[in-house]
Amino acid sequence: MVAKNEEFALIKPNIFSADCPTRRILDLISDKWSTLIITLLHQSPKRFSELHRQIQGVSQKMLTQNLRNLERSGLVTRTVYPQVPLKVEYQLTLLGETLYQPIKAVQEWSENYFMEVLEAQQNYDRKAS
Repeated sequence: MVAKNEEFALIKPNIFSADCPTRRILDLISDKWSTLIITLLHQSPKRFSELHRQIQGVSQKMLTQNLRNLERSGLVTRTVYPQVPLKVEYQLTLLGETLYQPIKAVQEWSENYFMEVLEAQQNYDRKAS
């Protein structure tokens, strides 16, 4: 894929290189909170409180950080509606939508094979002790 910005046109992606931007992008999109946010926003735009309520275990701080990172990276838009009380809504961008299918595939794999993984972990721990 050709970079649209000439500044980035000469970068050759190499996920194994520590200084390659693809590494930072992989960190962003493989974060557990980011994958859950993307999954929920694929369903429909959501307010912060909806996301916080639906993603059990995420702190307000972590949710805020992840939403900002996703917005900064062009994957999520934040819309502020000028009303009282203020209404803020998050939505996936077209670029963000392209991540849904790969994330869904990993989530489905997790749901289909969690028993095998738990068994393997149990067997490993039994041998290690």
